[in-house]
Amino acid sequence: MISPQRVDATLLAALRISAGLAGVLLLIIFFFMAAESWAGLRDIGPLRFVLDASWHPEPAAANGSFRITAMVAATLAATAGAVVLATPLAIGAALFLRFYAPPGLAGPFKRIVELLAGVPSVVYGFWGLVVLVPLLATLGGPGQSLLAGILILTLMILPTITLLAHAALVSVPPAYLQAAAALGMSRWTTIRSVALPAARGGLFTGIVLGTGRAAGETMAVLMVCGNIVQLPDSLLAPVRTLTANIALEMAYALGDHRAALFVSGLVLMLLVTGLVLAVARLDASSGRFRHG
Repeated sequence: MISPQRVDATLLAALRISAGLAGVLLLIIFFFMAAESWAGLRDIGPLRFVLDASWHPEPAAANGSFRITAMVAATLAATAGAVVLATPLAIGAALFLRFYAPPGLAGPFKRIVELLAGVPSVVYGFWGLVVLVPLLATLGGPGQSLLAGILILTLMILPTITLLAHAALVSVPPAYLQAAAALGMSRWTTIRSVALPAARGGLFTGIVLGTGRAAGETMAVLMVCGNIVQLPDSLLAPVRTLTANIALEMAYALGDHRAALFVSGLVLMLLVTGLVLAVARLDASSGRFRHG
């Protein structure tokens, strides 16, 4: 008979190994991206990715133009817009599932959300191309635009944030809710003052994962954003994100052009890391503020 202590020790060791392997894999990816980007940073120079006139890369650095700032701006704008739209909708849906939906509705509603979370991105992109883009074209412009990308990304990350927010709300200890009810708190007061603060960590995790998916999405934004390299001066302007640029050009890129695409990937990786760290810092600051 294996003792519970032995089982716990084995499980702890397995979890430590798994966590270590995940960290090692991330480091391998980062160093691979950095190594592949080095030729571009050396031959082209970091400043040219900001100061060049436009993005018209060539295999030889002297003959090309390598500015990526427009694509960085488009990526950040699409990601930020999607997160701003999706977060309140997702938290509202999670609150409805946890506290308001009758049992006969909560189950089917949750299954629909889970189904939406598993839909491939190309399906969202195809729907956006044939339904959303023509609808936006009636507002002016070509329809394929930053706004189309924001709306598609909102739809894509909404189920992810909803499911994680719901899991965080379900994990709130029942004793907290029972104590709030014993004090005579209304349902909304209980949600606002007890459930949401207790589930804050899980809510931020959902936002982080949703942000990462929005920033790293390729096929859907490639299909609906228009793929024109320019700074987005309006929501109806066509744009190209970093991910779409890599997908479009990597198949035929050579020399410094290929290295520049790896620089784009490295920049994207650093952007996502920065966003995750910023959200984690916001979470920590919020915790200190609440407990201060």
